[in-house]
This record gives sequence, C-alpha cells and structure tokens, in this order.
Amino acid sequence: MDVTTDTLALHGGTPALGPGDTIPGWPEHDDAEEQAVLGVLRSGRWGSTHGDVVATFEREFADYQQAAHGICLVNGTMAIVVALRACGVGIGDEVIVPPYTFIATASAALFIGAVPVFADVQPATHLLDPAAVEAAITPRTKAIVAVHLAGRPADMDALAAVAARHSVAVVEDAAQAHGAEYRGRRVGAIGDVGTFSFQSSKNMTAGEGGAVLTDDERAANALYSLVNVGRVRGGGWYEHTSVGYNLRLTEFQAAILRAQLARHPAQQQVRERNATLLTQLLGDVDGIELAQPDPAVTAHGRHLFVFRVPALGAAGTRDAAVRALAAEGLPGASSGYVPLHRNEALMRETRAVVDRLGQPYPEPDCPVADQVSTDTIWLPQPYLLGDDEFTHRVAGAIAKVVRAAAALK
Repeated sequence: MDVTTDTLALHGGTPALGPGDTIPGWPEHDDAEEQAVLGVLRSGRWGSTHGDVVATFEREFADYQQAAHGICLVNGTMAIVVALRACGVGIGDEVIVPPYTFIATASAALFIGAVPVFADVQPATHLLDPAAVEAAITPRTKAIVAVHLAGRPADMDALAAVAARHSVAVVEDAAQAHGAEYRGRRVGAIGDVGTFSFQSSKNMTAGEGGAVLTDDERAANALYSLVNVGRVRGGGWYEHTSVGYNLRLTEFQAAILRAQLARHPAQQQVRERNATLLTQLLGDVDGIELAQPDPAVTAHGRHLFVFRVPALGAAGTRDAAVRALAAEGLPGASSGYVPLHRNEALMRETRAVVDRLGQPYPEPDCPVADQVSTDTIWLPQPYLLGDDEFTHRVAGAIAKVVRAAAALK
C-alpha cells in the first residue's frame, strides 16, 4: 500500500503528531501549590470553619470576576442548585436551560423539585437562543440558566431583556468561563447569580470545587446560609435560621485554588494566542465551520476549542472523525454533548415531577441542538497550552481528517 502523509493514520498513514509532540499536561502545578497545601496541613486548620484560606480565596476570586460577593462550595453542580434556590426557585417552578450543556445544568433544577425546560441553541455558538427562551416562558417560569459554553459568554443583553420582561431571574452557568468577559465585564455577576466549577478539567482546578458569585447582598446572604447548613454570618454555631446544605470547601482545596488563580492570567494569554492561531489556520479548510467573533465577547474563557463539520453530521461519520483524530495524535478530541432533551434519565425524572404536581410536561423543540450534536468536535483546553509549532501540528491533524472525510466510515 502506498502510504503518504495524506493517508489517515487509521488507514496506515503517518500520524500528524508524532512521539515528540507532547500534549501539554493538566493540571499545571509547581511549588506554589505544594507549599500552600503543606501550610494548611501544618496549621491543623483543615476546615473553613476554623481557617481563613477559603474566605481569602472567596474574596480574591470574587474580585477577579468583578463580583461583590463570592461563596465557595463543593462543586459546580451544587453551585447551580444553591443559585436557583437563592433566586427563589422551588417545587414546580420552571427553569429554562439549553439542551447542549453538561447534565448538571438541568439536573440541578430537578434536585429542588423544579422542572427543567429546554430552549434551543444558536447553530454557530451552541449558546442559548434568546428567541427560543422567550418562546419557552410560561407563568411557571422562575429562572433562565445562561450557560457560557466553552468559555464564550452567552448573549447576556438579550437574555437579560427577556428576563426583565417576564420578571424572572438569570443564573449564569460559568463553569467553563473563568476570566471570560461580556462587554468588558467579567461573567458571574452580570446576571442575578453566577456559578463556577473547579473540577479537574477546568481552567482553574482543585480536583473538585465550585463557587457562586453575586452583586446582590440579599442573594449572597441566602447563598451563605444554603452552603452552611442554614447558619447566618456572625451567628451561633447552632443558630440555623433556614434549612441549608453542608457544602463547604476545604482549606486544602482553597489553598490550591489560590495558586491556580495566580497563574490563570498568564495561562489565558497562552490559550487565547493559540486559539486565535488555530482559528486562522483552520479558517480556510473547506467543511469546517467556526463561530465568528462577537464584539460583545471581550474575553473568551477558552475552555474548549469548538468547531462544526456539517458534512460529517450528514454522513453520520462525526464519531469516526473523532477516532481518526485520536489516531493522528489528538486522543483528547471529543464528540461533545448528547442533547439533554433526549436524555432518558432527565425525561423520566421530569415526568415524575410534573405528573405528581399535575403540570404539563414541557415538550422540547430543539432541532438546532439535535443537529449540532451530530457534527460538532471539541478540543479541551490543554491543547491550547502548547507552543506555535504544536498548534500548527494540531491544525494539520484536524485539516487532514476533515479533508479525508469521505474515507471515514
């Protein structure tokens, strides 16, 4: 067989990335994290009720995201749960969410007896379509969850306008959007409450963890109480003025996160440079569709590099393309989310809630999410932490696979 550099590695060709092309590792860490953790260990104050590292990080992270208040907790999923509760969402209330996102965005509503209602996304950005959101609102709607997918802020102007017209809250799911900006304002407190994740894959990580941000003091007090078993700031140990969870972050996690926060700006510069270069290199490759820049997005979080190849969706070969990319040396390439409005577990739980309450099941109409879920490919953020030569090789691997799309099965 005549094997050339144009032959897919799956078919015996030479991979676009070779043994010398090391994919940047994640998470990145150095002595800063090590010394921070040792400091907590030796202090004997491992929990946030006795130490001050969590409180310090809460202030630092809130300042970084330009929010007035920040409360840390165990993960990004529970961050959405407490955000919804702080916004007054309860049993039987409807929460509008996109179907193209992580399951936690929708399951958070179900955890408090609320009903997730799916509104479709925009084809270029995979973000909530404000027109679809407005069409999904009913008298039972209490909140909209705006997901800043991949680190790209959603259309907060339009979503805020819809929310204002219908007197509903806006929760920002910024799990993937650390450092992202919309019209010069960092995400997290643009809406009523914003949520973040520090899970292992995130651009700032302690293995697990989360945060909720707000500019609203009333909401901040409610969030504190929800995270701290119903206590109030400055109150007694057994003074529980409301029913809350026990979701506190540990001092160890906060120590790591302080070091991660310190290096985040420099890492983001590298991600932004490489994402820009990758966009330029792939811009002329026939078949690849990339979201166009939006002047309102003044800083992208760059958690994922996302692109669409409609021909792969039409042929049913997107997953084969992901396998081909792995063979070319990009094992982290992903086919992305399965639309949540077709997730059997969510459908079953939602039907159980609405049936018990005597409410109608919110039938989803999300054709765009159905489409993009067949032709979208991601690269996770570590692929944006290499040098220029590595980024050129990544672009070469993607272009090679897309140009050979007809050979995929």
